[in-house]
Amino acid sequence: MCMPTQVSPDYTALARDIKRWARELGFAEAGISGIRLEQDERHLERWLQDEYHGEMDYMARHGSKRSRPEELEPGTQRVISVRMDYMPPGMQSAWEVLRTPDAGYVARYALGRDYHKLMRHRLQKLAERIRGAIGDFGFRAYVDSAPVLEKALARNAGLGWIGKHTVLISRQAGSYFFLGELYTNLPLPIDEPATAHCGTCRKCIDICPTQAIVAPYRLDARRCISYLTIELKGAIPEPLRAPMGNRIFGCDDCQLICPWNKFAQWATEADFAPRHSLDGAKLVELFGWSEEQFLQRTEGMAIRRAGYEGWLRNIAVALGNAPSSEQVRAALQARAEHPSPIVREHVAWALARHS
Repeated sequence: MCMPTQVSPDYTALARDIKRWARELGFAEAGISGIRLEQDERHLERWLQDEYHGEMDYMARHGSKRSRPEELEPGTQRVISVRMDYMPPGMQSAWEVLRTPDAGYVARYALGRDYHKLMRHRLQKLAERIRGAIGDFGFRAYVDSAPVLEKALARNAGLGWIGKHTVLISRQAGSYFFLGELYTNLPLPIDEPATAHCGTCRKCIDICPTQAIVAPYRLDARRCISYLTIELKGAIPEPLRAPMGNRIFGCDDCQLICPWNKFAQWATEADFAPRHSLDGAKLVELFGWSEEQFLQRTEGMAIRRAGYEGWLRNIAVALGNAPSSEQVRAALQARAEHPSPIVREHVAWALARHS
């Protein structure tokens, strides 16, 4: 990282400006943290030792770079964390969709445009504003694009605490938001870390359909529906298929039940609005998409991460859990000889449920 070209800027004033500029660029909040994450590193090591990461080998691939920002980006002294609210106004009620078994449930963050490029572009603009104020300085923007302990850094920056479901929670805004980071060599004043306010509540633990939250603050990703429908590329373990219900991409139950989300803020970014009625579309309709239609309709969306094969696999499971009808059976039968063995396996399971 290169050093600032100007000598001794007023870093306290600069920190205030950075937070203001972040809000002007569409971020709901920004905070600044140091880079010490020893306790979080131990928590990560234990999580990996328990093999809770499943097939997400990238979680272990980078060694200590994830918990030591200065190793990932040499010269890093501070991390500027930002959040952006994503819950789109005007969508169908999440609970209503979950109670409609012939509709497909898509995690609310994935209904519109993929946030990665949008947020990274805004972070770059934030860096440009800083450069305009002090001259060249060292930085790197990250939005799920590198081994970063984003929730721990955001907590240390005062943006919220890590709840028992391992999601970041803000007292002012619940948990429906994305996180991004700007690693920098600027010795900015750091904010006070957020304190935890879950208390004795365990609603997120009790509601999890697959009991993936094995203890407070400990998530077994191998059981998590978000992992099963997005990260897992093979067959979904059969005992977990029925508990998935109609969830075809991700899962929000632990957030939907969280009392702090009564303070959740609506998204101000229009691109996060639902596309193609995915906030409650019928399973049979979605199962009928061709690969060309899937690629066309999910362009620029996070749903692409599942891939077409994973998309059909997930919907086949949901159809197996749907009320039996001639329409459901016909849709499944039409995919019974699909070229993918993964799709065929899950269609056969679903058909057996309706036999």
